[in-house]
Amino acid sequence: IQEEVREGDVKMAAAERRQTSKQLICNNNTDGKSNSRNNSDKWVRLNVGGTVFLTTSQTLCREKSFLCRLCQDEELQSDRDETGAYLIDRDPSYFGPILNFLRHGKLVINKNLPEEGILEEAEFYNIASLIKLVKEKLKEKECQALQMPAKHVYRVLQCQEEELTQMVSTMSDGWKFEQLVNIGSSYNYGSEDQTEFLCVVSKELHNTANGMSCEPVRKKLLQA
Repeated sequence: IQEEVREGDVKMAAAERRQTSKQLICNNNTDGKSNSRNNSDKWVRLNVGGTVFLTTSQTLCREKSFLCRLCQDEELQSDRDETGAYLIDRDPSYFGPILNFLRHGKLVINKNLPEEGILEEAEFYNIASLIKLVKEKLKEKECQALQMPAKHVYRVLQCQEEELTQMVSTMSDGWKFEQLVNIGSSYNYGSEDQTEFLCVVSKELHNTANGMSCEPVRKKLLQA
């Protein structure tokens, strides 16, 4: 009977040791994952031109840039303020859009911020994908400016009734007839009244290297 009791105790002790070993393994795995998560989600404070930004090292390391090296490379010496935030001597108004780009991959710019300024900051922080994106936007903006629709200029010409047909028929250089206004008889010539008209004409003006230009109409000009 005693031998059976001893054998049962040995089996129970072995089972307890196996259970303890499993718990230790599970705890080690959990601690490893927790440490890894803590390292990747470590909060980082950045003092950019006097404005403090709070983010994580995981966000800053979405791109291999100066910001990633700043929070990971211990050999990269960087000054800190009294709160421990990294000091960066750049314009904070441009840093906000850059940080948001690292957070969600989209570039959202305040209408008062020029894209050229974002490009300069992206080049300073060496964020390759953002540099490419801003350059594409600037190129697209330039192309749209070159494809702007033509503008119209209007002129009002004064002519007599007998000159009206000839003026309209000889109109050239892109000028088009728009409207004719009868302003009545201004004076008598012989036995007939001479009726005068205001003729409204228009012309498309296109952008050139020296600005907009067009040839003047050789008529009696009242209003431009």
